[in-house]
Amino acid sequence: MSSMRNVFAEHVENLQNTIVTAFEKLDPNAPPFLRDRWERQGGGYGISCIFSTPFSSTPATTVLEKAGVNISVVHGSLSPAQVKQMCADHASLPYDPNRHETLPFFVAGLSIVIHPRNPHAPTVHANYRFFEVTDTADTSNVLAWWFGGGSDLTPSYLYEDDARHFHTTLKTACDPHGAALYPAFKAWCDEYFFIPHRGETRGIGGIFFDDLCDTTHKRLPDASLHDRPWTPENIFAFVRSASNAFLPSYLPILERRANMPNTDAHRRWQLLRRGRYVEFNLMYDRGTKFGLASPIARIESVLMSLPEVARWEYCSEVGAEAGSDEGRLLELLRKPRAWVV
Repeated sequence: MSSMRNVFAEHVENLQNTIVTAFEKLDPNAPPFLRDRWERQGGGYGISCIFSTPFSSTPATTVLEKAGVNISVVHGSLSPAQVKQMCADHASLPYDPNRHETLPFFVAGLSIVIHPRNPHAPTVHANYRFFEVTDTADTSNVLAWWFGGGSDLTPSYLYEDDARHFHTTLKTACDPHGAALYPAFKAWCDEYFFIPHRGETRGIGGIFFDDLCDTTHKRLPDASLHDRPWTPENIFAFVRSASNAFLPSYLPILERRANMPNTDAHRRWQLLRRGRYVEFNLMYDRGTKFGLASPIARIESVLMSLPEVARWEYCSEVGAEAGSDEGRLLELLRKPRAWVV
């Protein structure tokens, strides 16, 4: 059992409190986040911090419409099917198809989804996690460990200053840990958050990475983390920097857009884009699929990323008009661009 477990768990719990406090300070007249601490039946705990307003026919005026800032620190046993799936990236995990063996695991993570009310304010998502698998016979023997996560922005209306700010802040957080990180993880993000049946990305990207450990460098042009060994401590230093960049990357954007004038047409487009968000999360997102397949799934936490309201229209004409704000966003989603070099 490694010391990184406690280090990472403490980091995500402290960061959760900082982020929730910042959002509550931004809109002091709104209801506070619901803080729900829960115990996992199979081992461990979580703290879900959820923002929503009571259902009403009268539109609310809060900055946020729905939000979740959740952490989980859980442990248990991976099923044989889960072990088989993970062996593709972690050859050190023992797997024998003729034996139904389980393996002890530990995972700590922070998951954030913010859906603002104003159509001009973008949705944002972030997730940072540490995973560890140990030997059944000796839990002090770590068979595999890795970090994953990232942060991405999903606007309904494109403001190039916002996109540059978001990406510049993430790049600034990555660069001290290696110049190769941001461009590689930006490209990975554009590839991951892609909706094949729509032929478009979910949003304007950010960074995304998974399975970062001492043997996983296939997404980078070299095998160094700023010319240092790929140890849990060095990778955690990068993950800490990236996760701490969440508020400075997003909060200034939300403050600029939260009170912009908007129309029913803006709202309609926002709800259509949220429909795309739902499609990706339920059909393609690895985290959602893993959570729903877990034998002890906490469904409320798994599905907290979904917006409160979304819309689907048959062959909608919105966005089809050349030169429209909606069309300009769609053009970008079909051909992602670089926001910072």
